[in-house]
Amino acid sequence: MTKFSDLSLNPKVLKAVEEAGYETPTPIQAGAIPPALAGRDVLGIAQTGTGKTAAFVMPMITLLARGRARARMPRSLVLCPTRELAAQVAENFDTYSKYVKLTKALLIGGVSFKEQDTLIDKGVDVLIATPGRLLDHFERGKLILNDVKVMVVDEADRMLDMGFIPDIERIFGLTPFTRQTLFFSATMAPEIERITNTFLSNPERIEVARQATTGENITQGVLMFKASRKDREGTEKRNALRKLIDAEGDKCTNAIIFCNRKMDVDVVAKSLKKHGYDAAPIHGDLDQSQRTRTLDGFRAGDLRFLVASDVAARGLDVPSVSHVFNFDVPSHAEDYVHRIGRTGRAGRDGKAIMICAPRDEKNLADVERLVQREIPRLDDPLGGGVTPTSEAAAKPADDSEKPRHSRSRSRKSDEKTKEQKPITEAPAKTEAAKPAPETKPAAQEKPRQKQDTARKDTPRSDNNRSRNNDNRGGNKVVGLGDHLPDFIGLSFEEREN
Repeated sequence: MTKFSDLSLNPKVLKAVEEAGYETPTPIQAGAIPPALAGRDVLGIAQTGTGKTAAFVMPMITLLARGRARARMPRSLVLCPTRELAAQVAENFDTYSKYVKLTKALLIGGVSFKEQDTLIDKGVDVLIATPGRLLDHFERGKLILNDVKVMVVDEADRMLDMGFIPDIERIFGLTPFTRQTLFFSATMAPEIERITNTFLSNPERIEVARQATTGENITQGVLMFKASRKDREGTEKRNALRKLIDAEGDKCTNAIIFCNRKMDVDVVAKSLKKHGYDAAPIHGDLDQSQRTRTLDGFRAGDLRFLVASDVAARGLDVPSVSHVFNFDVPSHAEDYVHRIGRTGRAGRDGKAIMICAPRDEKNLADVERLVQREIPRLDDPLGGGVTPTSEAAAKPADDSEKPRHSRSRSRKSDEKTKEQKPITEAPAKTEAAKPAPETKPAAQEKPRQKQDTARKDTPRSDNNRSRNNDNRGGNKVVGLGDHLPDFIGLSFEEREN
């Protein structure tokens, strides 16, 4: 069995690894560290939770142990798709470099540019950054990438999902051609393969598991959910989630609950807190300080349920997560692999449960096609159908909709009555126009009475039409046909009088 001491790592790195409690490398570590130490490009493909971060941090520290960084010119570069993953890499770097005098800088959003510029000006050996913030510093003239000797791209498939591939290609062009490149991904999409063929030189390919596979130590299940009514789907789906959590009992020590939309993250977290569950949200719209506090609380065990968007599907290295609940079926099948990879880490057992509404069945089929297995269906925790969760919801649908139908019928009947009024009441209005109005409704109808009497006075309009035709030397008014507007006839009559 291979041990870390057999991998030719720096003795100071081995001492830090031993103090961290590790003796045996994972398959991706055992496969990637030797070629990385030899200076070769590496293409690592492994499912999440297999130790990919340490697979490139350890050889980087060994290679950079000698030498010194110059101002604004980092010696190595690590690109991560999210702030949380970048922070996770920085923590790994601190753990394994505690006996090596190396400096680092973390360039992520939500942090002051001034503090980051101060670190870069002093010179850093390792620069850990998200693509957007890295390019911001470069365009401001605060960063020079001509001295990068080792470049790492972590979670490349997530970079593709988040639209960072053009930025990655630009950053590759800013670094020296002679750099060493370490490329890691859980899946291998065609676009990622194109980049590796373009920017990697004869890489050592390490594939420790079939692409897009899930850990065998993770028990999976899916609840086929159908709401009693469409307008109650959200409420009943959240009720089903709570029932699934309660069904796990004490086995669910903590859990991450994934939602597809940021808005649903807030709603689900608020609903859980309302019903007495210790939950907090995390997504990209929150301040970085709040996201950090929430993650720290979850890691420390002070928070039991973390409701998250896919921003937390990468970079959350919490070994003791017992459950993952997918409140929604992910729209991208690859995200399912990364979501459930938050549990069952470091050889532990985990459980992943998903709720599938009828409209998500197509996405569920895509997930099962990707992982090449059928996810077992779970029994309904609500006991044979989703039951309404309130007294109002318990009322029959027909009774609740009766007032709505009666109102619509009354409106239609009123409209019909209004349409018939000009025909049935017109004679009465013309006759009643002579005496003075006595009631308020009659006073309101005065303008309509004048208009009706003007329209009924056809001899005037006919005389005016014929007079106008004679003046123009024809039988018809040019451009108007047989239909002469009443106001034209009235204007001629007033001029004649």
